[in-house]
Amino acid sequence: MDINYQAPSNPLGYGVAGLQIALALHRAGHKVAWWPIGHVDIDQNQKSMVEEMVDNQARFNIHAPSVRVWHQFDMAQHIGRGIHCGFPIFELTNFNDREKYHLNSLDWILVCSDWAKHIVRANLRNRSGDTIGVVPLGVDRTIFHENVATPQSGWTTFLNIGKWEIRKGHDILVEAFNKAFQPRDRVRLWMMNHNPFLSESQTNDWQRKYALSKLGSKISFLPRVKTHSEVARIMGEANCGVFPSRAEGWNLELLEMMSVGKHVITTNYSAHTEFCDNTNCSLIDIDTLEDAEDGLWFHNQGQWAHLGSPQLEQLITAMRKVHQCVQGGELINTNGINTAQRFTWENSAERLITSIKMSEVACGYIRQ
Repeated sequence: MDINYQAPSNPLGYGVAGLQIALALHRAGHKVAWWPIGHVDIDQNQKSMVEEMVDNQARFNIHAPSVRVWHQFDMAQHIGRGIHCGFPIFELTNFNDREKYHLNSLDWILVCSDWAKHIVRANLRNRSGDTIGVVPLGVDRTIFHENVATPQSGWTTFLNIGKWEIRKGHDILVEAFNKAFQPRDRVRLWMMNHNPFLSESQTNDWQRKYALSKLGSKISFLPRVKTHSEVARIMGEANCGVFPSRAEGWNLELLEMMSVGKHVITTNYSAHTEFCDNTNCSLIDIDTLEDAEDGLWFHNQGQWAHLGSPQLEQLITAMRKVHQCVQGGELINTNGINTAQRFTWENSAERLITSIKMSEVACGYIRQ
């Protein structure tokens, strides 16, 4: 199939998803004409494939479907005369008027999860659910696999990856770690949380909150690394990924930790419930939602999970349980690996193509 494709390629969530889906479509034999959004950041071994897809702009099929992997407030720009498909990745329960208008302008909406599909249907009540397709994101098992690295024996190392944010639960993670363990316990918490949108002083504020806590000597701040292979190595050296998030559009790092065979802890809410359950993950149950407000990025437009005392206690219990498992020799999350084997980028590309074909039928479009 010919596809006119717009997406970023960078280390952030949209950029990783945009690049990996494009590469998977290309490997599957589809002709992708790619208009990158913003600066292109790729590994050297991906350069020839990306250049070929970008070069396809010169002779793109004007009747091919147009797929835009981008924010829901910016869906107007599309390529050619084929159906217009938008693929937003979002975290909150409500859309504002601009977002609704842009989403309603599309022939077809693609989302990562059934949770996200429910959000779209609830916000766009005049829109049929049959015009919304679910395309789960994936993980590269050639990079993120269970043999990538080995943790240090005798220690339980918890790892959190994700830019510094209230949404990510960083405000309660440090409290849980300090309440779960004592200075004598052989535990560590690694924080890998570069946020390019924060000032140096804002980053320092977060780090001080952790470093000055009771167990601050057991907490390390890892610098941003350049390649996915380096990220995978760090994951391999940890024992557990801990993600007490209030809301996620997907959470690539959580699935990657599963793929590396690690224990994982997260909230039982939002998009990652597409691949998290009680068999592969320690889930923190959510009692209620609250208005999403962090004073920076979110200003009560929608809601996210409320993390109160019950959730804090569940997180503490889950971290202690993982520590006991690791010290008892239970190092591999086999169910997590099995889950990751299903959620590949090849599967994402296949689901996208299937959804596009469904959209053409639903819209009565005759491919030329």
